[in-house]
Amino acid sequence: MPSSSADTPQSHDLEPRKGSPSPRMDEAEFKRRFLNQFQDQAYAPLTVELQRVADAAWDAYYNSRKSPKTRKAGSEFADPNYDLAIDWLNAREAIQAAEARHRDPSGPRRFLLISGSSRSEHTCPGEISKSYRLTKIAEDVLRQASDTSVEILDLSRLASEYGRQIHPCKACFSTSAALCHWPCSCYPNYSLGQVHDWMNEIYPLWVEAHGVMIITPVNWYQVSSPVKLMMDRLVCADGGNPDPTATHGKNAREAKEIEMLGWNYPRHLEGRIYSVVSHGDVEGAENVRRSLSDWLRFMRLIPAGPLAELDRYIGYWEPYATSHEALDRDEAIQEEIRNAALTLLEAVLARQAGHMIGAGARLKEPRSK
Repeated sequence: MPSSSADTPQSHDLEPRKGSPSPRMDEAEFKRRFLNQFQDQAYAPLTVELQRVADAAWDAYYNSRKSPKTRKAGSEFADPNYDLAIDWLNAREAIQAAEARHRDPSGPRRFLLISGSSRSEHTCPGEISKSYRLTKIAEDVLRQASDTSVEILDLSRLASEYGRQIHPCKACFSTSAALCHWPCSCYPNYSLGQVHDWMNEIYPLWVEAHGVMIITPVNWYQVSSPVKLMMDRLVCADGGNPDPTATHGKNAREAKEIEMLGWNYPRHLEGRIYSVVSHGDVEGAENVRRSLSDWLRFMRLIPAGPLAELDRYIGYWEPYATSHEALDRDEAIQEEIRNAALTLLEAVLARQAGHMIGAGARLKEPRSK
């Protein structure tokens, strides 16, 4: 972000604002919440052991040990002596390996297909989602092409798989772009029990991809809950700081000072090609498709083409109980999904061959947000 001579840290009040109530709890309430997860009778013989585990968990919480395993950052970072979390370093290494795969000219064309529904037969709904069925149609198309690799990210696993979570974004970016680390350093937070975060596995899938297709239902005029969680946690991919030592972890004032000196706003997913499909039964499909496309464009991903962006209604105003029958009958949308996948494939091939026109791509923007 450009800065003038008057636009310096000294010319602004950069002291972080405070005033929200403390979320801290006393030992009794902490242990009540901690032990509440062990309701099954299988834990009954382990009461003494669980009390000891609760004591240890309280100690970690009381002393705010967010990242108990760290090592010195080393010469690659602004502050080589800063203690970086091993979890974050492993996530960074996975992203770097994914970037190498993305850039490898001898590798396959890589596609990420994201099924955005939380519905599956493996939990309460008892039935597969239409989003997943549509995703499988796209997969079949892409797998038939030569020299392709296809990954499916099925976000319904957030609702059906043990230990599979995407924790909410803590909005560090709103304090300062430099405070939002790439990859996200907010999780895991062991002292708060904020573990099992899926995003460190999801980031490399986005990074290695040449083409991304998102297929989501409309949930109350919006994308589904899993898609929104993923979207918010991808904020660090758009302008996020790849060096947490520059801000000494989450030092808000240091981050503000860095931003005011001029932030280069790195676009970590720039140049990937995208396709989006939103489907509903009554209202909202157009707005969901548009909001997804706007989000991806803002992150400098490139639209594959008009046929790769769809908003459709399946079983319009028909009973939910027969929605899969409606999809069976709707051969047109099935063909449109195939066309969207083929369009995405063609766009990726064109970009790799240098034939995709990106008019204005080299122009410098006067502001980054």
